[in-house]
Amino acid sequence: MRTWVPVCLLFSSCLLPSARADEAPEVKVENIRRVYHNGEHNAFTDLIRWKGRFWLTFRSCPDGHMVFPTSSIRVLVSDDAREWEEVHRFSVERRDTRDPHFLAFDGKLFIYTGTWWSGDGELPREKYNLNQHLGYAVFTGDGKTWSEPRQLEGTYGHYIWRAAAHDGKAYLCGRRKLNYTEQEGGAAPTRVVQSAMLESDDGLVWKFHSLFQEVRGDETAFLFEDDDSLLAVSRSGGQPAQLVRGEKPWIEKTRQDFPFYIGGPLLAKWGERYLVGGRRNTENGPKTALYWLVGDKLEQFAELPSGGDNSYPGFVELDDGRGLISWYSSHEKDAEGKTITAIYLAELEIVE
Repeated sequence: MRTWVPVCLLFSSCLLPSARADEAPEVKVENIRRVYHNGEHNAFTDLIRWKGRFWLTFRSCPDGHMVFPTSSIRVLVSDDAREWEEVHRFSVERRDTRDPHFLAFDGKLFIYTGTWWSGDGELPREKYNLNQHLGYAVFTGDGKTWSEPRQLEGTYGHYIWRAAAHDGKAYLCGRRKLNYTEQEGGAAPTRVVQSAMLESDDGLVWKFHSLFQEVRGDETAFLFEDDDSLLAVSRSGGQPAQLVRGEKPWIEKTRQDFPFYIGGPLLAKWGERYLVGGRRNTENGPKTALYWLVGDKLEQFAELPSGGDNSYPGFVELDDGRGLISWYSSHEKDAEGKTITAIYLAELEIVE
């Protein structure tokens, strides 16, 4: 297996100097490695540490990025984040499974996936219908025995995405059409797509809580603070991403545009700092970038080896204060020169 390593790592490190090192320190990116490639399209990662082990999940599909019933969700586990074993794989009949995300909740590890109705073969883009979307989950209490895929009550018509837990409840991002309109076909323009926050007592039955976005609804990563406030980063269609803030009960929210678009956003706490990641459009094409969130501003500290179809990072803080980041990308080729879409990991170290 060939692992791509930037030239700068061979001699020093990939650093982007920060104008304010006390709030946005430099970060060293090291031990970059490809951890999974099986000849299929492997994408949309998430990462968690649970019961002392590292868990990695992503979508794998022999037919590619778009909507196919041949897609499945893979789950890998590792004791050291270097040697990985596939321990579970699931799919949903006649549905495309994608965008898996972990949630440790109520003593269990959940994996949530949004599913497009696809029928028996590839679904043309003009026939995509958010109103037929449905969330599913699998869960385990011991990491060995997994449930069958469970349909999530209250998620029909919602493209579910990242989840978070706070004060005994689970919360989930669900993208949906305004009034479940049937007048807008295909994936639907951003003017008729909303992002809702759904809530649950058991992680399986969901109800409406509030709206993140009344328009420009898209993938939203949210984080609950110790003071009960809410912080979120929203992809916001093809327009600039937004920073969202709210005070409990998180009904009223403030929204502020970032200067640029972020695809597949990550928002995580790293020590006392805030980490944001996702796809950014650059002069050299789309890249997976990492940022510090300082106040209301983003300070980029790294651009991960990436290109083409890429992004959707996951993050875990390590015991020694370093970080572990996962993402997918199609910047490499196989021995025959064919572009591959694979899963990658790297370690992050703050340079104080």
